[in-house]
Amino acid sequence: MRERRRLDEAIAATRAIESELDDNVGLYALAEEEGDTGMVEDAIVALADLATRAERDKVAALLAGEADGNDTYIEINAGAGGTESQDWAEMLSRMYTRWGERSGMKVELIDHHSGEQAGIKSATIMLKGLNAYGWAKTESGVHRLVRISPYDSSARRHTSFASVWVYPVVDENIDIEVQEKDLRIDTYRSSGAGGQHVNTTDSAVRITHIPTNIVVACQNQRSQHKNRAEAMRQLKARLYERELQRREVEANATAASKTDIGWGHQIRSYVLQPYQLVKDLRTGVISTAPGDVLDGALDPFMAAALSQRVTGEKVDVADVE
Repeated sequence: MRERRRLDEAIAATRAIESELDDNVGLYALAEEEGDTGMVEDAIVALADLATRAERDKVAALLAGEADGNDTYIEINAGAGGTESQDWAEMLSRMYTRWGERSGMKVELIDHHSGEQAGIKSATIMLKGLNAYGWAKTESGVHRLVRISPYDSSARRHTSFASVWVYPVVDENIDIEVQEKDLRIDTYRSSGAGGQHVNTTDSAVRITHIPTNIVVACQNQRSQHKNRAEAMRQLKARLYERELQRREVEANATAASKTDIGWGHQIRSYVLQPYQLVKDLRTGVISTAPGDVLDGALDPFMAAALSQRVTGEKVDVADVE
């Protein structure tokens, strides 16, 4: 039924575009015939908006993976470098939060560990919305920032790294078996805001899956029981995402290079000084407006990476300023 609903929505969207295209082409022809320049301009604007919508729908049509329609977790971890990298990790967390909000998604903070002086050591957010995982899945990897450090009194240029891991929220109908003997469960006090009860009890939960060494944590609930349940959902999601990647690698040998997100495999560079540039190292897509990108303008990067992932072809370099 979910697949049928997805196809019904795609067909309806295509028919709506066809209908609006016919209407606006007819309007343009009529306006030219009558010499109405105002109506001509309105038709041109409407056709341009329609082209943008059609392009986004074309990319959305690529979201046919098993879990693409699911909600998603985005986990951000600061790299080596102390305050610099921790501040960069917090900037990334804000970027994905803003992207989710701009895309009409509900954003929830699941886990958060503050840095010693500024920024965050790690954070996990959940995005709830149509095709959340499908859009965000290509963001997994290492993100590199180059800037004049606000924490360096000598105003030197610094390079910082942070890793991003994206995995789908598991559908309740999907059964993933996790054995208790394979788990190590630790409890600790939550950090940051949350009220007296949250900060004075060992309500936060960290679960380690011993066979895979996957670690998940949750501290956003007052109850240890609720935090454990959410952490288990995250663990099942990580195991599910691991299985999806294994299937993709088996189906296409070239996918192995695309899914390697180890340190040293940067997928995107963000340069704030001495010039302004964001460049995706996989697709060649660039933007000369890093402020907009860090404020959530990620669709062009996601669309190009998704297209490359599905078709196996590298897109031409594009300026998305």
